Amino acid sequence: MSTDHQESVQELDVRDVDGEPFEQIMNALDSVSESEALRLVNSFEPVPLYDVLSKKGYQYDTEQVADEEWHVTIRSE
Repeated sequence: MSTDHQESVQELDVRDVDGEPFEQIMNALDSVSESEALRLVNSFEPVPLYDVLSKKGYQYDTEQVADEEWHVTIRSE
């Protein structure tokens, strides 16, 4: 994750979501302004999400911070 610029980051932890968290992620992205980012916290790397994010015009940085903890920071392009 780049630390070259300061930005406000909202966090969405979906590790305990029962079922697919896709709708929650999309709703959270809708509430994030262009000057903010969303940090998604998940128990696995959400590879299927990357294509959706790219098609919707988002950039993302992924970091594995623990055995079962991934952070994906998503921002508008």
